[in-house]
Amino acid sequence: MFNVLKGVFAFFVASMVVFSACSSDSEDEVEPDCDLDNVTYSGTIAPIMETHCNSCHSGASPSAGIVTADYEGLRELAVTSSLVGVVNHDPDYSAMPQGQPQLDECPREQIAVWVNDGAQDN
Repeated sequence: MFNVLKGVFAFFVASMVVFSACSSDSEDEVEPDCDLDNVTYSGTIAPIMETHCNSCHSGASPSAGIVTADYEGLRELAVTSSLVGVVNHDPDYSAMPQGQPQLDECPREQIAVWVNDGAQDN
Protein backbone atom coordinates (compact mmCIF):
# COMPACT_ATOMS: atom_id res chain seq x y z
CA MET A 1 0.00 0.00 0.00
CA PHE A 2 2.83 2.39 0.89
CA ASN A 3 4.47 1.81 -2.52
CA VAL A 4 1.18 2.60 -4.29
CA LEU A 5 0.84 5.89 -2.38
CA LYS A 6 4.47 6.68 -3.05
CA GLY A 7 3.90 6.08 -6.77
CA VAL A 8 0.76 8.24 -6.83
CA PHE A 9 2.61 11.03 -5.03
CA ALA A 10 5.53 10.82 -7.48
CA PHE A 11 3.10 10.97 -10.42
CA PHE A 12 1.35 13.98 -8.87
CA VAL A 13 4.62 15.86 -8.33
CA ALA A 14 5.84 15.05 -11.86
CA SER A 15 2.51 16.21 -13.30
CA MET A 16 2.72 19.49 -11.41
CA VAL A 17 6.22 20.13 -12.76
CA VAL A 18 5.20 19.37 -16.34
CA PHE A 19 1.93 21.29 -16.31
CA SER A 20 3.28 24.29 -14.45
CA ALA A 21 5.80 24.75 -17.24
CA CYS A 22 2.98 25.04 -19.77
CA SER A 23 1.72 28.45 -20.63
CA SER A 24 -0.56 30.05 -23.12
CA ASP A 25 1.01 31.83 -26.05
CA SER A 26 -2.10 33.94 -26.52
CA GLU A 27 -1.23 37.53 -27.40
CA ASP A 28 -3.89 38.66 -24.92
CA GLU A 29 -1.81 37.27 -22.07
CA VAL A 30 1.60 38.44 -23.25
CA GLU A 31 2.60 41.76 -21.69
CA PRO A 32 3.66 44.28 -24.32
CA ASP A 33 7.30 45.31 -24.47
CA CYS A 34 8.28 47.91 -21.93
CA ASP A 35 9.31 51.13 -23.68
CA LEU A 36 12.21 52.65 -21.78
CA ASP A 37 13.44 54.75 -24.71
CA ASN A 38 10.54 57.18 -25.02
CA VAL A 39 9.62 57.90 -21.40
CA THR A 40 7.97 61.29 -20.96
CA TYR A 41 6.06 62.90 -18.13
CA SER A 42 2.87 63.44 -20.13
CA GLY A 43 2.90 60.20 -22.12
CA THR A 44 4.25 57.73 -19.59
CA ILE A 45 4.55 59.00 -16.02
CA ALA A 46 1.31 60.98 -15.67
CA PRO A 47 -0.78 57.96 -16.80
CA ILE A 48 1.03 55.71 -14.28
CA MET A 49 0.27 58.23 -11.52
CA GLU A 50 -3.37 58.49 -12.66
CA THR A 51 -3.79 54.73 -12.50
CA HIS A 52 -1.94 54.01 -9.26
CA CYS A 53 -1.44 57.16 -7.18
CA ASN A 54 -3.73 60.11 -7.84
CA SER A 55 -6.79 58.66 -6.12
CA CYS A 56 -5.01 59.31 -2.80
CA HIS A 57 -2.48 61.99 -3.73
CA SER A 58 -4.57 64.70 -5.38
CA GLY A 59 -7.38 67.12 -4.63
CA ALA A 60 -7.81 69.54 -1.76
CA SER A 61 -6.48 67.13 0.89
CA PRO A 62 -3.92 64.80 -0.68
CA SER A 63 -2.75 61.96 1.53
CA ALA A 64 0.31 62.97 3.59
CA GLY A 65 0.28 66.29 1.73
CA ILE A 66 1.92 64.57 -1.25
CA VAL A 67 0.65 65.49 -4.70
CA THR A 68 1.24 63.15 -7.63
CA ALA A 69 -1.46 64.56 -9.88
CA ASP A 70 0.63 67.41 -11.25
CA TYR A 71 4.15 67.84 -12.52
CA GLU A 72 5.39 70.14 -9.73
CA GLY A 73 4.27 67.82 -6.94
CA LEU A 74 5.72 64.77 -8.62
CA ARG A 75 8.99 66.48 -9.53
CA GLU A 76 9.52 67.28 -5.85
CA LEU A 77 9.30 63.56 -5.05
CA ALA A 78 11.52 62.68 -7.99
CA VAL A 79 14.44 64.97 -7.15
CA THR A 80 14.63 63.62 -3.59
CA SER A 81 14.60 60.02 -4.88
CA SER A 82 11.47 59.40 -2.80
CA LEU A 83 9.42 58.48 -5.86
CA VAL A 84 11.72 55.63 -6.87
CA GLY A 85 12.06 54.50 -3.26
CA VAL A 86 8.34 54.28 -2.57
CA VAL A 87 7.40 52.47 -5.80
CA ASN A 88 10.26 49.99 -5.34
CA HIS A 89 9.16 49.34 -1.74
CA ASP A 90 12.69 50.19 -0.56
CA PRO A 91 13.11 49.66 3.20
CA ASP A 92 13.68 53.34 4.04
CA TYR A 93 10.44 54.46 2.34
CA SER A 94 6.70 53.91 2.79
CA ALA A 95 5.70 51.30 0.23
CA MET A 96 3.31 52.70 -2.37
CA PRO A 97 0.65 52.13 -3.38
CA GLN A 98 -0.07 51.71 0.30
CA GLY A 99 -1.47 48.33 1.26
CA GLN A 100 -1.17 47.08 -2.32
CA PRO A 101 1.35 44.99 -4.23
CA GLN A 102 4.36 46.65 -5.76
CA LEU A 103 3.80 48.09 -9.24
CA ASP A 104 4.81 45.85 -12.10
CA GLU A 105 8.42 46.02 -13.20
CA CYS A 106 7.80 48.06 -16.35
CA PRO A 107 6.19 51.12 -14.72
CA ARG A 108 8.81 51.03 -11.95
CA GLU A 109 11.58 51.02 -14.56
CA GLN A 110 9.88 53.82 -16.51
CA ILE A 111 9.66 55.93 -13.35
CA ALA A 112 13.37 55.32 -12.67
CA VAL A 113 14.29 56.29 -16.25
CA TRP A 114 12.24 59.50 -15.99
CA VAL A 115 13.85 60.40 -12.64
CA ASN A 116 17.37 59.56 -13.86
CA ASP A 117 16.82 61.67 -16.98
CA GLY A 118 16.12 64.72 -14.83
CA ALA A 119 12.36 64.39 -14.24
CA GLN A 120 11.60 66.70 -17.14
CA ASP A 121 8.19 68.25 -17.84
CA ASN A 122 7.90 66.75 -21.31
